[in-house]
Amino acid sequence: MMKPKTTHDANDNLFEEADEMDGKLFTHNLGYPRIGEQRELKRATEAYWKGKISCDELESTGRTLRALNWAKQKAAGIDLIPCNDFSFYDQTLDLTCLVGNVPPRFRWEGEKVDLDTGFRIARGTDHHACGHGCSAQGGVFASEMTKWFDTNYHYIVPEFRADTEFRLSGTKIFDEFKEATALNINAKPVLIGPVTYLTLGKAQEDFDPYTLLDQLVVVYEEILRRLSALGAEWVQLDEPVWALDLSDAPLKALQAAYARLGKAGPKVIVATYFGPLRENLSHFLELPVAALHYDVVRGVEDLDRLLALFPTDKILSLGVVDGRNIWKNNFDASLSVLDKARRIVGVERLWIAPSCSLQHSPITLKNEPGLDPELKSWLAFADEKVAEIVALSNLKPETLEENRAALASRRKSSRIHDPKVKTRLAAVQNADLERSAPFAERRKLQHEKLKLPAFPTTTIGSFPQTAEVRAARAKWKRGEMQTTAYEAFIKYVIRECIEFQDSIGIDMPVHGEFERNDMVEYFGEQLSGFAFTENAWVQSYGSRYVKPPILFGDVSRPRPMTVRWSESAQTLTERPMKGMLTGPITILQWSFVRDDQPRSETARQIALAIRGEVIDLETAKIAAIQIDEPALREGLPLRHADWKYYLDWAVKAFRLCASGVRNDTQIHTHMCYSEFNDIIAAIAALDADVITIETSRSNMELLDAFVDFAYPNEIGPGVWDIHSPRIPSVEEMENLLSRAKALIPPENLWVNPDCGLKTRGWEEVKPALQNMVQAARNLRV
Repeated sequence: MMKPKTTHDANDNLFEEADEMDGKLFTHNLGYPRIGEQRELKRATEAYWKGKISCDELESTGRTLRALNWAKQKAAGIDLIPCNDFSFYDQTLDLTCLVGNVPPRFRWEGEKVDLDTGFRIARGTDHHACGHGCSAQGGVFASEMTKWFDTNYHYIVPEFRADTEFRLSGTKIFDEFKEATALNINAKPVLIGPVTYLTLGKAQEDFDPYTLLDQLVVVYEEILRRLSALGAEWVQLDEPVWALDLSDAPLKALQAAYARLGKAGPKVIVATYFGPLRENLSHFLELPVAALHYDVVRGVEDLDRLLALFPTDKILSLGVVDGRNIWKNNFDASLSVLDKARRIVGVERLWIAPSCSLQHSPITLKNEPGLDPELKSWLAFADEKVAEIVALSNLKPETLEENRAALASRRKSSRIHDPKVKTRLAAVQNADLERSAPFAERRKLQHEKLKLPAFPTTTIGSFPQTAEVRAARAKWKRGEMQTTAYEAFIKYVIRECIEFQDSIGIDMPVHGEFERNDMVEYFGEQLSGFAFTENAWVQSYGSRYVKPPILFGDVSRPRPMTVRWSESAQTLTERPMKGMLTGPITILQWSFVRDDQPRSETARQIALAIRGEVIDLETAKIAAIQIDEPALREGLPLRHADWKYYLDWAVKAFRLCASGVRNDTQIHTHMCYSEFNDIIAAIAALDADVITIETSRSNMELLDAFVDFAYPNEIGPGVWDIHSPRIPSVEEMENLLSRAKALIPPENLWVNPDCGLKTRGWEEVKPALQNMVQAARNLRV
């Protein structure tokens, strides 16, 4: 009997066929992290905002980072290297500036959109007019910010009006291409495609943004012609909207746009990523462009149909290396995909790339000397992913064997599986997901216990992480400060924070979270199954970077994590203290998560661990407990057909962690920068007693979902956009609250900022919170 062919057998045969198939595949990258290995971009940008360096010095930092990024990719062996993937804030904002789509309130004069104008759109203040970043009262409010598809990256939302006019208003894309070619880089300019741009923007009045397509495409044609004149052979236009449920309007817009752009200048590669295309696939393949990029990591279900239908006149780029997670690529699996593709489209028409831009990955493993060597051998950051792409383009037998050994080590490691965790999860019953009384009954008990006034004031949890706080934590972590001294310092700043809140009349104070480095990392450091890095930063928005934990194994809580801090803080005030926790879905979404079991199972493990903390906080007489879930919508699949399954397990995970308390214990949750209309039923199903949400940038528009749904529980619509350095006045906050009061029953309303105050300074926080308390008091009259 003939021995069945295994994956290893099949891939080993590739080496025998390499000469016949001219083995080497063309490699390219879709984008590279721009922040710098030591967060150089953050430091330079924030120094500029504070007036400590000039614009020329900031631009110089950008040139240095770009040159380094290009050189690293070239040295690794990437054939075609992206440019214009660099940004001082956000690539969507850069496109807004490039095409002259500056909202009228910023009073742009119609010439070149400079860097300061872009920062004003993002941050809502003219930093030169108010002293290089000082916290001026008033000012112009920033454009909205929301998540880029289902990632934790935020983009600045474009604004459209019926009279919006686009025109070429910047030179960034040309300047950076010239920089790259001067350094002998085979560069490919990258730009968000016109239909994705129109789809992700927001109409400021009742009209169809796709009516703006023709004039927007005119600007794109001009951009492509100028790039061609500069010598660009290829341009990458990113259209991840192909992974969404598309109506006729965007489909027709895509077809119309590329009928023109495919012949406007350089060869065009249209890139889609983040999910399968399903019914959109045939339309995608019909685009009249030279090359198409497809994300195989997230869209493997479409691979066979893609290959069967792929046109004979196009190049196919396959994203086989995951740009969004940090696990080492499975070379056997990737080789199977590439072997199948090269047999159909041929070596000459097959390119290899990451699934999406590597901006969602940390930069390099070389700066992680503290990582356990075994765990480190399972990982690949951006630089290692670039190396994987090059390796897969012409794989050597010894490289394949090294890869197999690393993956086998991970599968067999005893640190991944904990039978006790699995036993505890198996014992969970449906009753563990339910509070013992409905909200109406709980509310009465909670009001009797808390004795809060109308329009109660609170904050979302964190207070400013000052340079002094960060320095103390750094010294403690380096062993330069004794634990007793460090904890005494933290208790001191907590006391100051609570005294301030008491002095201005915050009704439900928080302890400020000064002991926490990050809302996810802090918990992960105290849970089993997590590992941590020193420099694995990724950009969340602007100069805000996060360092996601590595969730590699089964999760449990060895001991209480927050109880002593909350319990100690409650002794400092007569007001009810709110305990602060991060929810299971947010911990899941904001970590690099293991890929060897369903995410739903990992979420349940986290939820069970958090449940123990919630119960311990209640035992410590903490009357209100906030379980933050800002990432609930972020985890939502891009396709509506997949939503029900996700929302079912996500809601159950939250309820598992929140439902073990008495009825008089008030459960809060917080969500920010999300569109709530389409998931409002799931939000209600969380059954939190109070939800706080971001609404200030949208002028309370996000409340409409709660109004239309007749949301039954209490709600705190944010009245202060903490992502902008401006300080809203009492009148501004009162106006927002008056709008909220007209929409929501007044007895259900709380008053709070949009989000935590960690990134703001005390010079902004104190007057803004004083204004907020006064606005609430004015409404009580």
